[in-house]
Amino acid sequence: MVVQNMYQHGWYTLCTSMSIRPGMPVRGSRTGRPVMILLDLLGRRWALRILWELRGGASGFRELRAACDRLSPTILSRRLSEMSDLGIVAKDAAGRYRLSWRGAALLRRLRPLHAWAEEWARSVRP
Repeated sequence: MVVQNMYQHGWYTLCTSMSIRPGMPVRGSRTGRPVMILLDLLGRRWALRILWELRGGASGFRELRAACDRLSPTILSRRLSEMSDLGIVAKDAAGRYRLSWRGAALLRRLRPLHAWAEEWARSVRP
């Protein structure tokens, strides 16, 4: 599904989960470069939190929702669908959500940001 909104400089296409793919325009980028697709996905509400909560292993929907401060089931479902479509999240044989090999690789690349944030937080605390 593609929704078009009128902005000052013309039409802007907001792609939903079914059309988010490298090469497709996303918020802030008409080029569809892979890094822009990823930044768009990770910038969506709760996406990073869901990814972070899956770092410890597979979780069922309710378990994951509870770990994410009981976020809306609609938003959780949408984010899991988007991340599944892009190969970041997968379901195991028991129907629990887990990081795919691509999701695990992405998380490994995000861990240095976690270390930086911890160091930064210590430096700005009173």
